[in-house]
Amino acid sequence: MALAAAGVIGISRARWRREGEAQIVTHEEAIAQAEARANERFAARASEIDALTSQVDTLRAELAQRKSVADALEGALAAEHARCEDAQQRAARIAEEATRLRLMSATFERWHEQMTSLMAQNHDMHQKNQELSSIVNHVLIVSLNASIEAARAGAAGRGFSIVAGEVRALATRSQELSKSYRDSLNRNDLITAATFQDIQAGGKMIAASLASVESLSNQLKTQLKETRTGEPA
Repeated sequence: MALAAAGVIGISRARWRREGEAQIVTHEEAIAQAEARANERFAARASEIDALTSQVDTLRAELAQRKSVADALEGALAAEHARCEDAQQRAARIAEEATRLRLMSATFERWHEQMTSLMAQNHDMHQKNQELSSIVNHVLIVSLNASIEAARAGAAGRGFSIVAGEVRALATRSQELSKSYRDSLNRNDLITAATFQDIQAGGKMIAASLASVESLSNQLKTQLKETRTGEPA
């Protein structure tokens, strides 16, 4: 009996050992499978992390490039803004110069009209001086005739001869004054003609300058319009 019981106990222990070893093997296999799955998941996550890291680097490069482009555009816009301001200031100065030239042109036109009127007055004064000279010559002839007639009358015409002499002296002085007046008018004509020519030349120069300034102003306005709209005017 004791031997039978010992045998049964030995058989049970062997069976338990085998079952225990089988369970250990099963647990080890489960652990190995779990480790394999975990390693696969870690590898997949590592691959995803690498992909995300690459995308982040790509995004950083794109951001750096875009920032560089934005800085360049900002600099270009600042330069364009400065150019527009300079063009506006130039346009303002040109407009002021055009206004000044218009005022000068109006002044020259007024001088031109005044010189034309002065030349017309000089011409009228020449005609009147010619009439005066003709009258003085006629008085001289009359006084000479009167002196001749007084001489013929003898003592009776002495008083008339004295009057005729005074008339002839006055006519001679009038003739000299008329000649001096004619010479003054001739000098005045020369001065007036030279001044008139200078005024005409100055007016033409101002008109040409005004046309050039207005053309430049229109060009600047066109450039400013194109700059603002981005399209040809």
